[in-house]
Amino acid sequence: MKSTLSVLTIAIAALGASLPSFARDALPQATQQALALKDGSTLYVFKDGKMAKEDRYGRAAYLTQGETLELADGRKVTAVGNEVARLDGLLNDGHRN
Repeated sequence: MKSTLSVLTIAIAALGASLPSFARDALPQATQQALALKDGSTLYVFKDGKMAKEDRYGRAAYLTQGETLELADGRKVTAVGNEVARLDGLLNDGHRN
């Protein structure tokens, strides 16, 4: 009985430890591209062509329509849309009660 209980406890602990690794799975599935920006933030391009920006601290950041952003490799991209709420929901999926 004790060995069954200890095996069950270890299995539950392992499952609980693995859950946070699945929390950010929705983001790559919802986006077409993730582009690194020069300032350390990330620009996400959704499948419908609209964009959202994640700052270097992992938070959804405001993006002005038509704003020119410089990628890490020096290319410039013009922003289309401002999907702050959409990105915030994907970043925090599984992290809120």
